[in-house]
Amino acid sequence: MTNAYDPELAPWAPVFAQLSFADIPAARAGESELVAALPPYDPPVPLDGDELTVPGPEGAPEVRVRRYRPADADGPLPAMVYIHGGGFVAGSLDLYDADCRRIAAEVGAVVFSVDYRLAPEHPFPAGLEDCYAALVWVAENATELGVDPERIAVGGESAGGGLTAGVALLARDRGGPSVCLQFLGIPELDDRMETGSMRSLGVDTPITTIANGEISWDSYLGAGVRGTDAVSPYAAPARATDLAGLPPAFVTAYEFDALRDEGIAYAQRLMAAGVSTEVHVYPGAFHACTWLSHVEICQRILGDLIGALRRRLHAPVPEVV
Repeated sequence: MTNAYDPELAPWAPVFAQLSFADIPAARAGESELVAALPPYDPPVPLDGDELTVPGPEGAPEVRVRRYRPADADGPLPAMVYIHGGGFVAGSLDLYDADCRRIAAEVGAVVFSVDYRLAPEHPFPAGLEDCYAALVWVAENATELGVDPERIAVGGESAGGGLTAGVALLARDRGGPSVCLQFLGIPELDDRMETGSMRSLGVDTPITTIANGEISWDSYLGAGVRGTDAVSPYAAPARATDLAGLPPAFVTAYEFDALRDEGIAYAQRLMAAGVSTEVHVYPGAFHACTWLSHVEICQRILGDLIGALRRRLHAPVPEVV
């Protein structure tokens, strides 16, 4: 059956389908060409940007973080710790630079984009612990950073969405920073790869093929671990048995994305656990299509995200009685 992609997206499906993890060094090397080909983002307000190094996990290197802040903003702002995608093996700050600048400019927030360690050189839990360390650092230094400590979100797309879910679980279970929102964009959550969408779309859907998924999870978890009882729920949050007490969630899924069903299932389980959850499923869309920000459906997806972040990050903080 031919996938009924959105008409504006359909010509791009064969291009995105060429993105493969079969040669990880080549995938990483090709990112600069991809970044150069993406539509530019012109923020409606001036932004300040710089790069920082923050303390990494115990015994690990420091973590590079890129910071974005509205230049003319006064007083403490809400913040988002942003975690880029790339199947745990690729992706970069540059590839998701436009996303972070859009959030900073249009939400009115300080965005901290995390350059976490990648697999297979640094398998689980290295990347996850880097992201959690960045969250802890932002929360502990909120005053100096001009950040409202009551309004710190964490979010990302694809593997970044899966890492976000893992960070939220860690923050809950370790008694860590309070997170006001977790943005799980088209998240990669389940190493078992047995959902209906994975079976039906994983043969030829752009990017999220079964072949790419196997490489992604095997690189992140180690050879022979995927699909076994040895997988930690912090690595594959779909395996977590208790989702109660997690932060409110904003979840997106795309009709022609093999990760679709695991994202929807996780959103449903969050709601069943009493977690305030907003979930959007976009017809005709495929994985990572919002890189094409000039396309109407992608503008709608990005607009919904900006609206959700504004609502959550700028909502009045309830008084404690």
